[in-house]
Amino acid sequence: MSAANLRIIREEPEGSGSCRATLPFVHGPAAPVTIRFELAGDEQAPLLILAGGISADAHVIASDDDPSAGWWEAQADVLGRFRRLAIDWVGADGSLDRPIHPADQARAILLAMDHLGIDSAAAFIGASYGGMTGMHLAALAPDRCGRLLAISAAHRAHPFVSAQRALQRQAVELGERLGDPRAGVALARKMAMTAYRTPEEFADRFAASPCLTGERVTCGAEPYLDAQGTRHSARVCTVAYRRLSESIDLHAIEPERITVPALFAAALDDCLIPRADIAELAERAPRGRFAALPTRFGHDSFLKEHALVASLLSDFLENLEYDHD
Repeated sequence: MSAANLRIIREEPEGSGSCRATLPFVHGPAAPVTIRFELAGDEQAPLLILAGGISADAHVIASDDDPSAGWWEAQADVLGRFRRLAIDWVGADGSLDRPIHPADQARAILLAMDHLGIDSAAAFIGASYGGMTGMHLAALAPDRCGRLLAISAAHRAHPFVSAQRALQRQAVELGERLGDPRAGVALARKMAMTAYRTPEEFADRFAASPCLTGERVTCGAEPYLDAQGTRHSARVCTVAYRRLSESIDLHAIEPERITVPALFAAALDDCLIPRADIAELAERAPRGRFAALPTRFGHDSFLKEHALVASLLSDFLENLEYDHD
């Protein structure tokens, strides 16, 4: 269903804000949602749709309206030359306790574009969950997508990694049953962090052997993991964690449906998205290309490998300003 067939209730003027819409979900009946977005940058520049992992929000880089650092601030030099549109993920605030498919997020982006009077974007750049969403948007509305860059995202969830996420969701549920939901989210996040990075990085950062402290054995990575879990559980509720984690596992798309020019980038030694899966995606997509990112940061490379990712983005966006003119 195209965004033109979806009911939009205008609430705010053009620019950053929100709109109310009735969104048809892949699983279950349509429902009213609030779509929060940020539109920033030079109005005359080509428009990029930007989307990150399930922890990302609509604030990608600092802007005149919001000078605080965004989740991809390291790429501000590249992205700052363009107009930028991003949304908060539907369900990220915990207000929606139902299955959410990445295609639902793609439709939400199309609704935000309609609300803002935007016909099309020059490109969609997505990493991790954002890359999955970009694939669905490209399949649903190729005329509105431009070109696609998907970093660390494949066309389906890998069974081994889905099993890991299932255990994380069980940790969340255990915390709820024990009356400490934040502890459940924290534990789930700590489990997830071991897959976002690589064994090589952990070996370099936490080389000390496990030691006995009192009567408990601890390992060198525990303080880091504890800090990550505490920070995440302070801002993500159990419903949001569970439903967005499920959304990754619901993701599946036939690569042949992605007909726009597309670049699929794989981080070496990504423990979540095997390089072979992304290479298959690139081969099957009609206009797909494949790029390998040599890095020791695994899945989190799009956040950690600043120079490498800046080069990838610059190459992908080369001539985009010329094409726009």
